[in-house]
Amino acid sequence: MSSGKGQEKVYDMIILGGGPAGLTAAIYGGRANLEILIVEHMMSGGEIASTDKLDNYPGFPEGITGSEFGQLLEQHALRFGAEMISASIDVIDTGGEIKKVSTSKGDYYGRTIVIATGTAPGLLGVPGEETLRGKGISFCATCDGFFFRDKKIAVIGGGDSAVKEAIYLTRFASEIVLIHRRNKLRAVPALQNQILQNPKVSFLWDTVVTEFRGDQALTTLATKNLKDSTVGELYVDGAFLYVGRIPNTGFLKGLEVDGQGYIITSEEMETSIPGVFAAGDVRRKYLRQVITAASDGAIAAMMAVRYLE
Repeated sequence: MSSGKGQEKVYDMIILGGGPAGLTAAIYGGRANLEILIVEHMMSGGEIASTDKLDNYPGFPEGITGSEFGQLLEQHALRFGAEMISASIDVIDTGGEIKKVSTSKGDYYGRTIVIATGTAPGLLGVPGEETLRGKGISFCATCDGFFFRDKKIAVIGGGDSAVKEAIYLTRFASEIVLIHRRNKLRAVPALQNQILQNPKVSFLWDTVVTEFRGDQALTTLATKNLKDSTVGELYVDGAFLYVGRIPNTGFLKGLEVDGQGYIITSEEMETSIPGVFAAGDVRRKYLRQVITAASDGAIAAMMAVRYLE
Protein backbone atom coordinates (compact mmCIF):
# COMPACT_ATOMS: atom_id res chain seq x y z
CA MET A 1 0.00 0.00 0.00
CA SER A 2 1.21 3.52 -0.65
CA SER A 3 -1.52 5.87 0.53
CA GLY A 4 -2.23 7.74 3.72
CA LYS A 5 0.84 9.91 4.36
CA GLY A 6 1.49 12.21 1.42
CA GLN A 7 3.80 10.48 -1.01
CA GLU A 8 5.42 8.38 1.72
CA LYS A 9 4.93 4.65 1.45
CA VAL A 10 2.75 3.23 4.19
CA TYR A 11 3.45 -0.40 5.08
CA ASP A 12 0.81 -2.72 6.44
CA MET A 13 3.23 -3.82 9.15
CA ILE A 14 6.53 -2.51 10.43
CA ILE A 15 8.43 -5.04 12.50
CA LEU A 16 11.01 -3.71 14.92
CA GLY A 17 13.64 -6.39 15.37
CA GLY A 18 14.94 -9.13 13.09
CA GLY A 19 15.24 -11.95 15.60
CA PRO A 20 13.14 -15.12 15.71
CA ALA A 21 10.01 -13.24 16.85
CA GLY A 22 10.25 -10.49 14.26
CA LEU A 23 11.20 -12.70 11.33
CA THR A 24 8.46 -15.22 12.15
CA ALA A 25 5.97 -12.34 12.24
CA ALA A 26 7.26 -11.33 8.80
CA ILE A 27 6.79 -14.85 7.46
CA TYR A 28 3.21 -15.08 8.71
CA GLY A 29 2.37 -11.52 7.69
CA GLY A 30 3.89 -12.05 4.25
CA ARG A 31 1.82 -15.18 3.71
CA ALA A 32 -1.23 -13.01 4.42
CA ASN A 33 -0.12 -10.65 1.60
CA LEU A 34 0.83 -7.77 3.88
CA GLU A 35 3.48 -5.25 2.84
CA ILE A 36 6.12 -5.54 5.54
CA LEU A 37 9.24 -3.68 6.60
CA ILE A 38 11.68 -5.19 9.12
CA VAL A 39 14.04 -2.88 10.99
CA GLU A 40 17.08 -4.57 12.58
CA HIS A 41 20.39 -3.04 13.64
CA MET A 42 22.28 -6.30 14.19
CA MET A 43 22.67 -9.45 12.12
CA SER A 44 19.61 -11.38 11.03
CA GLY A 45 18.48 -13.54 13.90
CA GLY A 46 19.21 -10.85 16.48
CA GLU A 47 21.05 -11.98 19.57
CA ILE A 48 20.77 -15.67 18.63
CA ALA A 49 23.13 -14.97 15.71
CA SER A 50 26.02 -14.73 18.18
CA THR A 51 25.33 -18.21 19.60
CA ASP A 52 27.80 -20.85 18.47
CA LYS A 53 25.16 -23.55 18.31
CA LEU A 54 21.39 -23.62 18.65
CA ASP A 55 20.65 -27.11 19.89
CA ASN A 56 17.08 -27.00 21.19
CA TYR A 57 14.98 -25.82 18.24
CA PRO A 58 12.78 -28.61 16.82
CA GLY A 59 13.73 -29.89 13.40
CA PHE A 60 17.50 -29.49 13.73
CA PRO A 61 18.57 -32.76 15.41
CA GLU A 62 22.26 -32.02 14.90
CA GLY A 63 21.90 -28.40 15.98
CA ILE A 64 22.60 -25.33 13.86
CA THR A 65 24.80 -22.28 14.31
CA GLY A 66 23.01 -19.15 15.45
CA SER A 67 24.17 -17.16 12.43
CA GLU A 68 22.99 -19.82 9.96
CA PHE A 69 19.63 -20.04 11.71
CA GLY A 70 19.24 -16.27 11.48
CA GLN A 71 20.10 -16.28 7.76
CA LEU A 72 17.54 -18.99 7.09
CA LEU A 73 14.87 -17.01 8.92
CA GLU A 74 15.73 -13.92 6.88
CA GLN A 75 15.60 -15.85 3.59
CA HIS A 76 12.21 -17.24 4.57
CA ALA A 77 10.84 -13.78 5.39
CA LEU A 78 12.21 -12.24 2.19
CA ARG A 79 10.69 -15.08 0.16
CA PHE A 80 7.27 -13.82 1.23
CA GLY A 81 8.04 -10.28 0.17
CA ALA A 82 9.25 -8.57 3.33
CA GLU A 83 11.69 -5.68 3.01
CA MET A 84 14.52 -5.38 5.51
CA ILE A 85 16.74 -2.45 6.47
CA SER A 86 19.68 -2.20 8.84
CA ALA A 87 19.02 0.74 11.13
CA SER A 88 18.69 1.67 14.79
CA ILE A 89 15.35 2.87 16.13
CA ASP A 90 15.19 6.38 17.57
CA VAL A 91 11.53 6.74 18.52
CA ILE A 92 8.09 5.59 17.43
CA ASP A 93 4.93 7.68 17.22
CA THR A 94 1.85 5.53 17.71
CA GLY A 95 -0.65 8.35 18.17
CA GLY A 96 -2.68 8.02 14.97
CA GLU A 97 -4.04 5.43 12.62
CA ILE A 98 -0.74 5.60 10.73
CA LYS A 99 2.25 4.94 13.02
CA LYS A 100 5.65 6.55 12.43
CA VAL A 101 8.98 4.86 13.12
CA SER A 102 11.97 7.21 13.19
CA THR A 103 15.27 5.43 12.57
CA SER A 104 18.89 6.21 11.77
CA LYS A 105 17.94 5.73 8.09
CA GLY A 106 14.90 8.03 8.17
CA ASP A 107 11.18 7.84 8.93
CA TYR A 108 8.90 4.95 7.98
CA TYR A 109 5.12 4.63 8.23
CA GLY A 110 2.93 1.64 8.99
CA ARG A 111 -0.63 0.74 9.83
CA THR A 112 0.53 -1.74 12.46
CA ILE A 113 3.73 -2.22 14.40
CA VAL A 114 5.17 -5.39 15.91
CA ILE A 115 7.78 -4.66 18.55
CA ALA A 116 10.24 -7.55 18.72
CA THR A 117 13.37 -5.79 19.90
CA GLY A 118 14.30 -8.38 22.53
CA THR A 119 16.54 -7.80 25.51
CA ALA A 120 20.19 -7.16 26.15
CA PRO A 121 22.06 -9.06 28.86
CA GLY A 122 23.27 -7.08 31.82
CA LEU A 123 27.03 -6.78 31.57
CA LEU A 124 29.80 -6.37 34.11
CA GLY A 125 31.71 -3.93 31.92
CA VAL A 126 35.11 -5.53 32.49
CA PRO A 127 37.93 -6.44 30.06
CA GLY A 128 37.43 -9.58 27.96
CA GLU A 129 33.67 -9.63 28.39
CA GLU A 130 32.83 -8.68 24.81
CA THR A 131 35.69 -10.49 23.04
CA LEU A 132 34.99 -13.81 24.78
CA ARG A 133 31.23 -13.64 24.47
CA GLY A 134 30.14 -16.90 22.82
CA LYS A 135 33.66 -18.28 23.42
CA GLY A 136 33.08 -19.49 26.94
CA ILE A 137 30.92 -16.62 28.18
CA SER A 138 27.20 -17.36 27.95
CA PHE A 139 23.96 -15.80 29.15
CA CYS A 140 21.71 -18.83 28.64
CA ALA A 141 22.10 -22.13 30.50
CA THR A 142 19.25 -23.75 28.59
CA CYS A 143 20.93 -22.87 25.29
CA ASP A 144 24.53 -23.69 26.11
CA GLY A 145 24.67 -25.88 29.20
CA PHE A 146 25.07 -29.07 27.17
CA PHE A 147 28.40 -27.85 25.78
CA PHE A 148 29.91 -27.80 29.28
CA ARG A 149 29.33 -31.43 30.14
CA ASP A 150 31.92 -32.57 32.74
CA LYS A 151 33.48 -29.09 32.76
CA LYS A 152 34.17 -26.55 35.49
CA ILE A 153 32.13 -23.39 35.12
CA ALA A 154 31.37 -20.20 37.01
CA VAL A 155 27.95 -18.66 37.47
CA ILE A 156 28.00 -14.95 38.25
CA GLY A 157 25.06 -13.51 40.17
CA GLY A 158 22.97 -14.23 43.24
CA GLY A 159 19.34 -13.69 42.31
CA ASP A 160 16.63 -16.10 41.24
CA SER A 161 17.91 -16.38 37.65
CA ALA A 162 21.51 -17.06 38.65
CA VAL A 163 20.57 -19.70 41.21
CA LYS A 164 17.92 -21.34 39.02
CA GLU A 165 20.32 -21.57 36.09
CA ALA A 166 23.17 -22.81 38.28
CA ILE A 167 20.92 -25.62 39.52
CA TYR A 168 20.05 -26.45 35.91
CA LEU A 169 23.75 -26.48 34.96
CA THR A 170 24.51 -29.13 37.60
CA ARG A 171 22.99 -31.59 35.12
CA PHE A 172 26.03 -31.05 32.91
CA ALA A 173 29.00 -29.49 34.69
CA SER A 174 31.29 -31.44 36.99
CA GLU A 175 31.88 -28.37 39.17
CA ILE A 176 30.18 -25.00 39.51
CA VAL A 177 31.51 -21.97 41.35
CA LEU A 178 28.85 -19.37 42.07
CA ILE A 179 30.34 -15.89 42.39
CA HIS A 180 28.29 -13.26 44.21
CA ARG A 181 29.17 -9.73 45.25
CA ARG A 182 27.31 -10.12 48.56
CA ASN A 183 27.68 -12.56 51.42
CA LYS A 184 24.30 -14.20 50.89
CA LEU A 185 22.05 -15.02 47.98
CA ARG A 186 19.10 -12.88 46.94
CA ALA A 187 17.14 -15.80 45.48
CA VAL A 188 13.95 -17.07 47.09
CA PRO A 189 14.51 -19.41 50.08
CA ALA A 190 13.42 -22.56 48.23
CA LEU A 191 16.08 -22.01 45.54
CA GLN A 192 18.69 -21.12 48.15
CA ASN A 193 18.07 -24.33 50.06
CA GLN A 194 18.34 -26.35 46.89
CA ILE A 195 21.65 -24.91 45.73
CA LEU A 196 23.30 -24.72 49.15
CA GLN A 197 22.82 -28.47 49.52
CA ASN A 198 24.15 -29.36 46.08
CA PRO A 199 27.61 -30.99 46.32
CA LYS A 200 28.60 -29.78 42.85
CA VAL A 201 28.31 -26.11 43.80
CA SER A 202 30.82 -24.01 45.76
CA PHE A 203 30.65 -20.28 46.47
CA LEU A 204 32.84 -17.21 46.24
CA TRP A 205 31.14 -14.65 48.48
CA ASP A 206 31.74 -10.89 48.51
CA THR A 207 33.56 -11.29 45.21
CA VAL A 208 33.42 -9.67 41.77
CA VAL A 209 34.96 -10.62 38.45
CA THR A 210 37.37 -7.94 37.23
CA GLU A 211 38.49 -9.56 33.96
CA PHE A 212 37.78 -12.46 31.63
CA ARG A 213 40.94 -13.97 30.14
CA GLY A 214 41.70 -16.35 27.30
CA ASP A 215 43.01 -16.29 23.74
CA GLN A 216 40.59 -18.32 21.62
CA ALA A 217 38.30 -19.25 24.50
CA LEU A 218 37.74 -18.34 28.14
CA THR A 219 40.24 -19.94 30.52
CA THR A 220 40.52 -17.68 33.56
CA LEU A 221 38.54 -15.23 35.66
CA ALA A 222 40.34 -12.49 37.56
CA THR A 223 38.52 -11.88 40.84
CA LYS A 224 38.55 -9.38 43.70
CA ASN A 225 37.17 -9.75 47.21
CA LEU A 226 35.17 -6.66 48.12
CA LYS A 227 35.83 -6.97 51.86
CA ASP A 228 39.59 -7.33 52.01
CA SER A 229 40.51 -6.37 48.40
CA THR A 230 42.44 -9.58 47.83
CA VAL A 231 42.72 -10.60 44.19
CA GLY A 232 42.70 -14.08 42.73
CA GLU A 233 42.40 -16.21 39.61
CA LEU A 234 39.83 -18.88 38.91
CA TYR A 235 40.44 -21.37 36.11
CA VAL A 236 37.19 -22.33 34.37
CA ASP A 237 35.93 -23.71 31.07
CA GLY A 238 32.98 -21.35 30.96
CA ALA A 239 31.13 -18.55 32.72
CA PHE A 240 27.41 -17.82 32.79
CA LEU A 241 26.40 -14.24 33.61
CA TYR A 242 23.13 -13.49 35.37
CA VAL A 243 23.42 -9.89 36.46
CA GLY A 244 20.06 -8.98 34.95
CA ARG A 245 18.64 -8.40 31.48
CA ILE A 246 17.50 -5.13 30.03
CA PRO A 247 14.51 -4.98 27.65
CA ASN A 248 15.26 -2.92 24.53
CA THR A 249 12.41 -0.46 25.02
CA GLY A 250 14.23 2.87 25.40
CA PHE A 251 12.58 4.24 22.24
CA LEU A 252 9.02 3.64 23.48
CA LYS A 253 6.59 6.32 24.60
CA GLY A 254 3.13 5.83 26.02
CA LEU A 255 3.19 2.04 25.99
CA GLU A 256 2.37 0.12 29.16
CA VAL A 257 5.40 -1.67 30.61
CA ASP A 258 6.09 -3.40 33.90
CA GLY A 259 8.54 -2.31 36.58
CA GLN A 260 11.47 -3.80 34.68
CA GLY A 261 10.54 -2.21 31.37
CA TYR A 262 9.03 -5.30 29.72
CA ILE A 263 6.01 -4.60 27.52
CA ILE A 264 2.73 -5.80 28.98
CA THR A 265 0.60 -7.67 26.43
CA SER A 266 -2.42 -9.88 26.24
CA GLU A 267 -2.07 -13.52 25.21
CA GLU A 268 -2.83 -12.22 21.70
CA MET A 269 0.33 -10.02 21.84
CA GLU A 270 -1.78 -6.83 21.98
CA THR A 271 -0.19 -3.89 23.79
CA SER A 272 -2.02 -1.00 25.44
CA ILE A 273 -2.14 0.82 22.06
CA PRO A 274 -4.42 -0.49 19.27
CA GLY A 275 -2.48 -1.65 16.23
CA VAL A 276 0.75 -2.07 18.19
CA PHE A 277 1.79 -5.59 19.12
CA ALA A 278 4.80 -7.02 20.95
CA ALA A 279 6.45 -10.41 20.56
CA GLY A 280 9.39 -12.32 21.96
CA ASP A 281 11.69 -11.53 24.84
CA VAL A 282 10.74 -7.84 24.99
CA ARG A 283 7.32 -8.63 26.44
CA ARG A 284 6.52 -9.76 29.96
CA LYS A 285 6.46 -13.56 29.91
CA TYR A 286 7.63 -16.69 31.69
CA LEU A 287 9.93 -18.44 29.20
CA ARG A 288 12.31 -16.61 26.87
CA GLN A 289 13.49 -19.08 24.25
CA VAL A 290 13.77 -19.08 20.45
CA ILE A 291 10.73 -21.31 20.10
CA THR A 292 8.52 -19.12 22.31
CA ALA A 293 9.70 -16.02 20.45
CA ALA A 294 8.71 -17.61 17.14
CA SER A 295 5.31 -18.51 18.57
CA ASP A 296 4.78 -14.94 19.75
CA GLY A 297 5.70 -13.62 16.31
CA ALA A 298 3.17 -15.83 14.56
CA ILE A 299 0.41 -14.76 16.94
CA ALA A 300 1.32 -11.07 16.63
CA ALA A 301 1.21 -11.23 12.84
CA MET A 302 -2.18 -12.93 12.78
CA MET A 303 -3.59 -10.41 15.24
CA ALA A 304 -2.23 -7.60 13.07
CA VAL A 305 -4.02 -9.13 10.08
CA ARG A 306 -7.24 -9.23 12.10
CA TYR A 307 -6.73 -5.62 13.19
CA LEU A 308 -6.24 -4.49 9.58
CA GLU A 309 -9.35 -6.34 8.46
